[in-house]
Amino acid sequence: MSAIAPNPNAERRAELLATAARVFAEQGYNATTVRRIADAAGMLAGSLYYHFDSKEAMLDEILTAFLDELWACYDTVLAAGLGPRDTLGALVTQSFRQIDRHGPAVAIYQKESKHLSAQPRFAHLAGSQPKFENAWLRTLERGVAEQAFRADLDVRLVYRFVRDTVWVAASWYRPGGAHSAEAIARQYLSMVLAGITARG
Repeated sequence: MSAIAPNPNAERRAELLATAARVFAEQGYNATTVRRIADAAGMLAGSLYYHFDSKEAMLDEILTAFLDELWACYDTVLAAGLGPRDTLGALVTQSFRQIDRHGPAVAIYQKESKHLSAQPRFAHLAGSQPKFENAWLRTLERGVAEQAFRADLDVRLVYRFVRDTVWVAASWYRPGGAHSAEAIARQYLSMVLAGITARG
């Protein structure tokens, strides 16, 4: 049986989306033009329309790919029946893996999702934040209820601390650097769990 040949158009689309994601993250969505993306990709602006009908289409595909993969990973963790500590650890680890895989998309989402979600094309972004918050809060609340985490915790404050501490890493993390996503997750978890774990 012969191997399936790679689709050059699909590969080129993926390359162009990666380039667009970097430009959007660096320049901001509103300041980015199709010509700027085309210049970064080394092609004419008109040629970009062969692959995408607009910069909105590019951004939507970038953010959707990130969020779909993030939620597939989170849903797997939440369905695994792990204890609260292990669930929290897995959520943090999966978050860093997404930063590693989709760093520019994470940066775009953090900076742009609030105002983008007011546009019809990106209205679906509005539902992601409460879903995200609910996943983390349920894990923390379960940890307190099961006495895995300290009883005096304000779980909403802990959630905000962990969320901001983890996701701000997208501003400095670089794939292939001195520390892997998993190694950074372990370091973060050792500090977070030291602060919230119930003492026997």
